[in-house]
Amino acid sequence: MTEKPRLSAVCNCCTDFQASPVSRRAFLSGGAALAAFGGMSNAGAQAPNPRRIDVHHHLSSPGFVKEISARKTGQKPLEDWTPARSIEEMDKSGVATAITSISEPSVYFGDNTAAQALARECNEYGAKLKGEFRGRFGNFAILPMPDVEGSLREIDYALGTLKAEGICMMTSYQNKYLGDPAFAPIMDELDRRAAVVFIHPARGDCCRNLVPNVIEPIIEMPEDTARTMLSLVFGGAARRCPNINFIFSHAGGTLPALIHRVEWWASVRKDLADRYPDGVTAEFKKFYYDTAWSAYPSALAPLKNLVPTTQIVFGTDFPFFSSSATAKGLADFGFSAADLAAIDRSNVVRIIPRLA
Repeated sequence: MTEKPRLSAVCNCCTDFQASPVSRRAFLSGGAALAAFGGMSNAGAQAPNPRRIDVHHHLSSPGFVKEISARKTGQKPLEDWTPARSIEEMDKSGVATAITSISEPSVYFGDNTAAQALARECNEYGAKLKGEFRGRFGNFAILPMPDVEGSLREIDYALGTLKAEGICMMTSYQNKYLGDPAFAPIMDELDRRAAVVFIHPARGDCCRNLVPNVIEPIIEMPEDTARTMLSLVFGGAARRCPNINFIFSHAGGTLPALIHRVEWWASVRKDLADRYPDGVTAEFKKFYYDTAWSAYPSALAPLKNLVPTTQIVFGTDFPFFSSSATAKGLADFGFSAADLAAIDRSNVVRIIPRLA
């Protein structure tokens, strides 16, 4: 890899956003607006921890870039991504290893065969990246969901042949959440393999363009994360598949702030008590939660009330948000040095020992 790193303090899309008007399509898609917000709090970052592991770090394979460009999703940060930009961002912020994943809209656009081919291309690209930059990258392999049979084949190839660190899924597919019975064969196979499963939010088909003048990622992605968590617990998949280590993006979306409502509903649905025999909150305490777009008190305080620090892992959402801004937000929140070390590295090493 000979490309010269060329990432400035924020990604090029952020600079472009600040210097000139953003197109309506780009703004509505969320790419430029989110990237600009992510770069604003970069100054005064916490001193780098050279052992930090970023579990929420996006890559863009050539095939994925071609697809989102053709569909005009407006996700310029993903279109402009390069390995060199990731490496420079990681070095600047003390990230030793980034576990890469494909962002939404994922790889399925209505055709199973095409989704299978794109998932394979993305996953082989992620494996190649690991080989070219030894120790700097891991990969959560994407699945061609909602295609169940294709996803089962890709799990076998990604975890067996490519040795991916885990699997990446979106929160929903065609208005089906991950606890839906249709996805039970996938969950059962991942449980059999004791896989790490990274859950990235999607803009659910149910809830697009609902609020004028507000881009969907502001509201709908955190809500979709909460919905899929509820579907896994109340649908029984979380209890049925105890060997899966789930990592949920963005501090669990809105779920931590709604936990008292959820506890009330669980007390009403006594017919479902076998799905959370230790109480519904105990099921959510088993999950892991990353810090992407969440390293500020209004997100961290509800999360800390829900789970111990052992369940929080460092994540950034690069190239939409910077590692240094995330690290600064965690330090400013008041975590102890021991807690920061656990969030930065040891919590994720516990479930992905090869990263040690």
